[in-house]
Amino acid sequence: MKFDTRTLVLMAIAIVINIVVGQIAVWVKLPLYVDAVGTVLVAILAGPLAGAVTGVLTNVIWGLVSDPTAMAFFPVSLVIGLLAGYLAKLGWFRNIGMTVVSGIVIGIISTLVAIPIIVYMFGGVTGAGTDFATTFLVSVGQELLKSVAIANLTTNLADKILTCVIAWVIASRMPNRFTASFPFYQHSAS
Repeated sequence: MKFDTRTLVLMAIAIVINIVVGQIAVWVKLPLYVDAVGTVLVAILAGPLAGAVTGVLTNVIWGLVSDPTAMAFFPVSLVIGLLAGYLAKLGWFRNIGMTVVSGIVIGIISTLVAIPIIVYMFGGVTGAGTDFATTFLVSVGQELLKSVAIANLTTNLADKILTCVIAWVIASRMPNRFTASFPFYQHSAS
C-alpha cells in the first residue's frame, strides 16, 4: 500500500479534523460523534484503504494525545473508512439521496462493530453523549446490551448520515483540478 503525496497530505488534514471536531463533541457531550468526517472524505476521494488508514490513525493518535477511550474504537473507524470507500466506488456518493443511504449503511454496520467494545470494554459507559440514553434505558429495566444497542444505533444513524453529507458536500465543492487526480472520486462525481 503506497499513497502519493497529495493523499498523505489529505489524510493528515483529515486526521486533525476528525480529532478536533470529535474532541469538541466529547467535551460538550453532544449526542453525536462527528469524528469521522475526514475519514469519509478521504475514502470518497482516495478509496477504502486510505479511508481505513485515516480512521485507524485518527483513533490511535487521539488515544495517545488526549482521550485513551478513542483508541479502543479504532476497529469502528477502520470499518467506516472501508465502507465509505467501497460505497464511493459503487457510486453511492453521487448525489444527496445516495449519500444519505450510505450514511445509513455505515451507521448500522459501525454500530454492530461498536456495541461489543462499548459493552465489554467499558461496561456501557464511555463518556460520550449516548451515555445518558444508555443509562436511562438501563434504569427503566432494559438489559445493558440492548440499551447500548438502542442508544448507539439511534445516535449512529444520525451521526453517520450527517458525517457522510458533510464529507460529500466538501468533496463536491472542491475544485476539479484538485479532485481529478484522486482515483476514487470519479465514482462519486455527478
